[in-house]
Amino acid sequence: MSGTATLARCLGAARTFGRGAGATVALQPTDCEVLAGEHIAVVGPSGSGKSTLLHLLAGLDDPTLGAVEWPAIGTRDELRPGPVAMIFQGPSLMPPLTCEQNVALPLVLAGSTDREARERAGESLARLDLAALADKLPEEISGGQAQRVAVARALAGTPRLILADEPTGQLDHVNGAAVVDALLAAADHAGAAVVISTHDPAVAARLAVRWEMHSGRLTTSAASEEATAWSR
Repeated sequence: MSGTATLARCLGAARTFGRGAGATVALQPTDCEVLAGEHIAVVGPSGSGKSTLLHLLAGLDDPTLGAVEWPAIGTRDELRPGPVAMIFQGPSLMPPLTCEQNVALPLVLAGSTDREARERAGESLARLDLAALADKLPEEISGGQAQRVAVARALAGTPRLILADEPTGQLDHVNGAAVVDALLAAADHAGAAVVISTHDPAVAARLAVRWEMHSGRLTTSAASEEATAWSR
């Protein structure tokens, strides 16, 4: 992919929690990069460092060693709202706001008018078949529905880099597949990269590149044979 823009990269980035004898190394020194348009699955057992890696790439946490850069995006202060979207493992909606308001909020913070934000929020909810939930509060919908609304919120801002931490973990197979479809379609439409951490082989098989994490170490970065077969 010579000449392709580098959206994010780790330069010997590592993350340790705690100090002394009680310290836990969540991520060993890691070198990696995410290029524009890439579809990457991050796989590995629980506690292997997948979430830590995604949080560093999203600029939500600081490495205790090394550095994280966003060459084609800018400084950390320019990541959100807009260029980088993070979808968390569990629902992260604001309880006092309706689903539509939750999706619209980042757009308003990015400078959209209320009307523009509501229109784009409605379009994003409709893309995930959630239009009927627009006026519902988070407490009035299921956990799976709330996670899909969180995905709609991330997609509404047309980000250049989408980072998703187990986005289908609380969904059944049908709804999980629909969320992955929406993520990949939105990424392709915007020319964005998408990085998904997952325990689901079916989800990993949908992405062209597979990164494997073991004991805090990124051990491979290779094309996924399953994704290659899927694309044929």
